[in-house]
Amino acid sequence: MQVTTPEWVKHAIFYQIFPDRFHRSSRVKHPRGIKFKSWGTPPEEQGFQGGDLLGIVDKLEYIKSLGINALYLNPIFSSASNHRYHTYDYMQVDPLLGGNQALRELLDTAHSEGIRVVLDGVFNHASRGFWAFHHILETGRNSPYLEWFLIKDWPLRPYSNGHDKPMNYISWANLPALPKFNTDNPGVRDYLFDVAQYWIDFGIDGWRLDVPEDIDDNSFWREFRQVVKGANPESYLCGEIWHEATRWLQGDQFDGVMNYIFTRNALSFFGSKTLRRDWIHEHIDLTPMNAEEFSKRIDHMHHLYPWEINYAQLNLLDSHDMPRALALLGEDKSALRLSVLFQMTMPGAPCIYYGDEIGLSSMGDPYCRAAFPWDKEPSWDWETLSFYRDATSLRNHHPILRSGKYRSIYAQGDVFAFLREVEDQEAVVIFNTGTGSEDLQIPTDGIKKMEFSQVWPKNVPSHHIDGDRLSVYVPGREAVVLISQ
Repeated sequence: MQVTTPEWVKHAIFYQIFPDRFHRSSRVKHPRGIKFKSWGTPPEEQGFQGGDLLGIVDKLEYIKSLGINALYLNPIFSSASNHRYHTYDYMQVDPLLGGNQALRELLDTAHSEGIRVVLDGVFNHASRGFWAFHHILETGRNSPYLEWFLIKDWPLRPYSNGHDKPMNYISWANLPALPKFNTDNPGVRDYLFDVAQYWIDFGIDGWRLDVPEDIDDNSFWREFRQVVKGANPESYLCGEIWHEATRWLQGDQFDGVMNYIFTRNALSFFGSKTLRRDWIHEHIDLTPMNAEEFSKRIDHMHHLYPWEINYAQLNLLDSHDMPRALALLGEDKSALRLSVLFQMTMPGAPCIYYGDEIGLSSMGDPYCRAAFPWDKEPSWDWETLSFYRDATSLRNHHPILRSGKYRSIYAQGDVFAFLREVEDQEAVVIFNTGTGSEDLQIPTDGIKKMEFSQVWPKNVPSHHIDGDRLSVYVPGREAVVLISQ
């Protein structure tokens, strides 16, 4: 099978937004009597702080200034939870977010600015308030929708405490609020495929698919792909798979996944000296590693999939489901900078979690879902923000860093270097994670070009070709990027 992925994704830099916590627009008119929590309320209090889709529109100039050309939004459909993974109406954007018209304005405005928009698709499970499940709650065994879900016995216990009256239907993660769809039912499949196509036809640019491996059915995802790609061949399908995802990345299901393998390796190498080890996750084992081990793991990551897939992977350092990168890196900003620059020089689409660029740092859910501090702009980490803008500019201005072939060329101790190649151009990217400077002699085997311009950092040229060696000076905790003339 010939593997194809959307061309635009290979050139995208994504910005992930948790809508309730990004920005509240005064243009969304809510019914009288609506009351939100105060903006900036500690996220552990849960509740709704009132961010909305027009708030994203109002901040598109800021987003563009980051060099962003794609958005990934956490769920936006009607839901009785601030994260909106408890969907009760898949055909209605939550009125608290501004409704369908707000999405229309966001899509039209973003597209006019060259920014794509990918939505979070929650198709494994619904919520207690979803119309078909609510029908069963009200009518019991008489409901025609019984086989849309996986019910064990009666009467249903939708608010089970898990002890004396355990839940008696299948749900995601054994949470009564999240009844699992019976995706073997043809009516359920038709409904979910119709939802997927409706929003593609509406104008979204793809789906990030929540817990897709819990729909353990290749035929479901193959048909899902056919429906979505039939509506828009350039739409992006990205699965939330935390581990190796060969099964889903053969060209017949997803274009890429949230690349948590990238996350684990990047944080473990660039943060090897400051990593927090008190956060435990079954798929992200943060273990300090040297350049040799890091190089092997990156090569293994790339060898898992066809290169067409590697170019469409969503390369992230953190997300709404884990601590922010800066927290995991032990508040080491140099480690964050190196990790971000690695994102921006590697195959795959970088994804920035909102607020990382101004220095937000916290442990995992719910703390990583704090409101963006627009009202505290003077206290932003402006140095980090400037770095992010410079790093995204580097990627956006040099196509070789987006579409060039990749090959590791040096890995010893604290130093790792790789080559990007496209047509008649080459780029050499070198990272020094040590605290001391390095005068490197990198063999030029396989490097065809003998003349390079230093594009990072621009103000300190520090390289030359000497016979069969590339001599490069790299300061401690810094990187050098060379691109052939």
